[in-house]
Amino acid sequence: MLVSLAIRDVVLIERLALPFRPGLCVLTGETGAGKSILLDALGLALGARGDSGLVRRGADQAVVTAEFQLPASHPVFEILREQGLDGAEGLTLRRVVTVDGRSRAFVNDQPIGVALLRRLGAELVEVHGQFDSHGLLDPRTHGVVLDAYAGLEAEAVRVEAAWRAWRQVEQARTRAESDIARARAEEDYLRHAAAELDELAPQPGEEQTLAETRAVLMHRERLMEAINGAAAELGGERGAERAVASALRQIGRAAEKAGGRLDEALAALDRAASELAEASEQLGRVSTDLDGDGGSLEQVEERLFALRAAARKHAVAVDGLAGLREALVQRLALIEDQGDELTRLAREAAHCRTRYLEAAQALSERRRAAAAGLDAAVAEELPPLKLERARFMTAAETVAEDDWGASGIDRVTFRISTNPGAPPGPLNRIASGGELARFMLALKVVLARTGSVPTLVFDEVDAGIGGAVAAAVGERLERLGREVQVLVVTHSPQVAARGTGHFQVRKDQKGDAVVTDVVELEGEDRREEIARMLSGAHITREARAAAAQLIKGKPPRLL
Repeated sequence: MLVSLAIRDVVLIERLALPFRPGLCVLTGETGAGKSILLDALGLALGARGDSGLVRRGADQAVVTAEFQLPASHPVFEILREQGLDGAEGLTLRRVVTVDGRSRAFVNDQPIGVALLRRLGAELVEVHGQFDSHGLLDPRTHGVVLDAYAGLEAEAVRVEAAWRAWRQVEQARTRAESDIARARAEEDYLRHAAAELDELAPQPGEEQTLAETRAVLMHRERLMEAINGAAAELGGERGAERAVASALRQIGRAAEKAGGRLDEALAALDRAASELAEASEQLGRVSTDLDGDGGSLEQVEERLFALRAAARKHAVAVDGLAGLREALVQRLALIEDQGDELTRLAREAAHCRTRYLEAAQALSERRRAAAAGLDAAVAEELPPLKLERARFMTAAETVAEDDWGASGIDRVTFRISTNPGAPPGPLNRIASGGELARFMLALKVVLARTGSVPTLVFDEVDAGIGGAVAAAVGERLERLGREVQVLVVTHSPQVAARGTGHFQVRKDQKGDAVVTDVVELEGEDRREEIARMLSGAHITREARAAAAQLIKGKPPRLL
């Protein structure tokens, strides 16, 4: 619910901090005192359009902060998680509009766009009256509302799941048909390209191996010259191997007479002889490899250039040629196997369609039964609200298959007729004002336990009514306030007396300027305000007594 609203420099408001409580909160005041400014300020915090005209004269910017207390399961926190924003049980929305018309929005002091702010606001507050823009006036919500009223959420979830399963199979079939059509159009090319790659038979990593072999072959003569020269230095009459062997023999003969002093030198010469022998063997092996390595340079280059040419032709890396060949084979196989795959997908799609239609038809039947109950419940609420000539009807109309969707096979709309004999029309086209607000009040009373919006605002709900009708409006607002928080702007003492919280909006002279102020009323101050609403500018003793009776919940004596 809304726990506080802080307003600074909005039109005639300098600075306000209003605490709100659960139940029914009423805002009263004389005409022109600025009650609409409060609604404009709240709307600003909820994402309504902001412009420089809202900034108080002489100020640089207007700031509105709305703080909400919500259960952790409220949908608004899921929206925050989707956006990667922090959220807790508390939620603070802030909007800043500068004198040059620029606007900034924040949630829990994190900057966000106005579109996201508007989305969050729609989950937190519904405004009913001349400023209606969402909620029950949006026909897209009517099916959800009816399902919630009738407890059909589980059935609706099953329908949505069946719809998504059907759509997935249909999309797979569409993709398969498209792939097959493209494959058929390219069949000659595919067969030619696959044959070329079959003949070429590229292997993964072959390019690197060929490039290394080519580099070696290009320098084979120099390498052989170096190897032969090194081999000559190691072997032969004056080679290193013979010299080390001779030194090893001489030291070996003298070692036993040196008392161990030549042991390390002898071991080193032994190791040298072994390493020289290993080096000679390695040089011989490399020489042999070079003689028969990879064929001729011409053959290696021809293979390497053929692979690179094929890679350029198909716009892939050389190492990707083998994978491309497999892909071409698969696309050709798709053409050959197209009948079986499409038949399987068509059979699966038909099965999913049947499952969806069965679930949607069952939901549709239950919706029609629930619609009659909703119509009867709303009809009972209309006469006490001076809407006895009005008629409410919930239409659940089956739509063409092209219009089927995740919500089912029918379109649910709330319709009304305000005059006997007139055909019912869409709820969202009813004239705005007090009549609309009372109609929405009747609906909200019936639907009090459905929906997740924790705060409802009613503006001009008592326009053009009084007496018993005003008392009926007050009683329903109080009853609704037991389920959700209700804020109502009212001129009716019968409504005001029902409030669990009461705020008076008034204009005060501050120097040369007029400012709007809001005061929370209790006790005698509240009785005095309700007495003023009963009798006008001159408050009589009888008006005060009648006000006291209203506050106690009793019908007042006639003045």
